[in-house]
Amino acid sequence: MILFYYPGACSIANHIALIEVGMPYKLISINQEKKTEDGRDFLAINPKGYIPALETDEGEVLTENAVILNYIAEKSGRLIPGGISKWRALEALAFMNSEIHGSYAPFFRNFPEPEKVRAREKLEKAFSILSNQMGSKRFLISDELTIADCYLFWVLMVSGRSGVDLPENLKSGYERLRVLPSVSRALSEEGLG
Repeated sequence: MILFYYPGACSIANHIALIEVGMPYKLISINQEKKTEDGRDFLAINPKGYIPALETDEGEVLTENAVILNYIAEKSGRLIPGGISKWRALEALAFMNSEIHGSYAPFFRNFPEPEKVRAREKLEKAFSILSNQMGSKRFLISDELTIADCYLFWVLMVSGRSGVDLPENLKSGYERLRVLPSVSRALSEEGLG
C-alpha cells in the first residue's frame, strides 16, 4: 500500500496505525504544489487535493482519515474494539474530525485574531469533552490502543499552535502515545523526531 502524506500533518494518524498493525506500506510525500516526491500530479491521484490518501494493494485510493483508519483496522483485525467500544472509537474519530481538526484552520492559515479567539473557545470545549471521555483510562476509549488514539496523537501534537492549554489527562495521554514504538517510528520516518 502507498500512504500519501505530508510530514507532521494529520496523515501521521494513518502512518501510526499502519506501523502498529504491521501492514507493509510505502510512504510518498506531497509538496505544497500538489506534486508527489516521485514527480506525479497528486490531483490525479486524489482530486480532493489533500492528504491523507491511501492507495490499497488493489489499486483503489481511499481518502479521509476516519475511512483510512477504519480500513486499516478492518483489514488487520486490530485497533478496533468490539461491542459499544467500537462505536465509541468511531464516535471519537468523527468528533475529532469535525470539532477539533477544522477548528485548527485559523492557526494553520493565520486568520485574524477574532477568528482565533472563537476557535480557541471551541477547542477548549472539545478538549474538555475528550478529557471527560478519557477519564483515568490509559487511552481515549479503554486501556487498549484504538484507531481513535492514532488520530488523537495528531490532534494533541498540533494543539500547541492554538494556545489552548490541554487538560492534564490529555497531556499525560499524549506523552504515553509519544513513546509508543509505532509513534516514535512514524515521527522518525517523517523526519520529525
